[in-house]
Amino acid sequence: MSEYIEIETELSDDGKSIVFYTNLKLGEENSESYDSVEAMEEGSAVAQALSEIDGIIQLQIDGKEMVIVRDLQVPYHAIVADVSNALKDFFL
Repeated sequence: MSEYIEIETELSDDGKSIVFYTNLKLGEENSESYDSVEAMEEGSAVAQALSEIDGIIQLQIDGKEMVIVRDLQVPYHAIVADVSNALKDFFL
């Protein structure tokens, strides 16, 4: 794919969830939900790409948005950087 992806993030008040807002549809389904890394490994292409990133516990994809529940031991900024890079690689 050769589309340009824009990514904005928002950290939840408790610091556990990160919402990613993009300009591109992230999945083939309207909504996807994964409650473990193992489920992500069996999921859509985007979920599989994100399953490689340390610190992601759960993933929900809904259109152009996605919510990641993170392991609080992994810094927020590290997950944001890794996810942003993975999405850019996926869509470029």
